[in-house]
Amino acid sequence: MQLTATRTESLVRSFMNRTYSWMAAGLVLTAAIAYITASNENLASQVMSIRFPLLIVQLGVVLGMSFLLPRISSAVAGLLFMVYAAITGLTFSGLLMVYSTQAVYSAFGTAALTFGAMSVVGYVIKRDLSGMGRFFLFALIGLVVAMFINIWVGGAALNLGISVIGVLLFAGLTVYDTQMLRNMALSGVEGDNAEKGAIYGALSLYLNFINMFLFLLRIFGGGGGRS
Repeated sequence: MQLTATRTESLVRSFMNRTYSWMAAGLVLTAAIAYITASNENLASQVMSIRFPLLIVQLGVVLGMSFLLPRISSAVAGLLFMVYAAITGLTFSGLLMVYSTQAVYSAFGTAALTFGAMSVVGYVIKRDLSGMGRFFLFALIGLVVAMFINIWVGGAALNLGISVIGVLLFAGLTVYDTQMLRNMALSGVEGDNAEKGAIYGALSLYLNFINMFLFLLRIFGGGGGRS
């Protein structure tokens, strides 16, 4: 019994390590490409001119991974994830030119600390959070609607409120996704399916981190650009 429990915990740790390794690789690639692009004025200008098509490609890659995951290999899944991270780096390059360096560093550091804390909570919490999936879905829809309203209505108070809610929502999603990934590992997934699960899990956590960072950047940046 003890041997089985030890082996199970080892499999879970291995799966989670692969998941976070993929996520970290994606974040490093995104940051590197964003910095390189923002440092080259001509390249940054070209990227900004095709920003909308890049966003469409990003959406296509995420949807493709979601629907095609059972039918593609882990190598293809990994490639798609890194492509997504690279394109995100291109689109994020504009942020480095709009927001101050201090705001970017503050938002990134706070997002990293929050994400880390929420991941630990999601890993160790005993309460079953599987029933929270519908709540988070409707909360995301509500957040998107509020952001669209904010485009037309505007206002500093509404912008701050949306940003705070966004941070809290994706912090909660980090807890939820971490527990779901741990449960997946406990189910005994192995081989190529385990690697694909780790990659898709990395994408989910990556998106949580990125969105937390964006909402925090709006808070630290005051909703505006460089002074």
